[in-house]
Amino acid sequence: MSDYENAAQEELIRRAKRGDVKAFSRLYAQIYKELYRFALYMTKHPQDAEDAVSEAVISAFENMCSLRKEESFRSWMFTILHNQCKKIMRLEQRERERLTEAGIHERAVEPDYAQWHDVRRAFDALDEEERTIVAFSVFGGYKSEEIARMLDKNAATVRSRKSRALEKIRSALN
Repeated sequence: MSDYENAAQEELIRRAKRGDVKAFSRLYAQIYKELYRFALYMTKHPQDAEDAVSEAVISAFENMCSLRKEESFRSWMFTILHNQCKKIMRLEQRERERLTEAGIHERAVEPDYAQWHDVRRAFDALDEEERTIVAFSVFGGYKSEEIARMLDKNAATVRSRKSRALEKIRSALN
């Protein structure tokens, strides 16, 4: 991003912090696809991803005044979204357990392309922290240092876990 684009973005953020809905909408429009892609890989279902993004955006708008640094808006949004995805996944897990106890099966599996299914299965085989790190990196475009700050981890630890997680995915796909 150029200095001009950074300055324009920071001005939008300052306006959004003062309650300017149009400014916030423009900020949101710039990263919507990335937010949705991240949420979809975390929650695994389009409707859950849309819900997570919607809730995260509402929460972000309501809490804009808590954003300390204008330049960290994007990572702040992804952190809010990550927390919202975890909340939805916990609720989904509780619902699955309740339905299983009641003898009702999960929602029907949607038809997928074979390759996408294999990648999805490899991604799902990762533990939650590995999935989060890979999702932030691959779908959010974050560097290890940024992910480390968002997850309150050491950057070297994030790099190591990301490397191992990607190797697990490669192995599963071969």
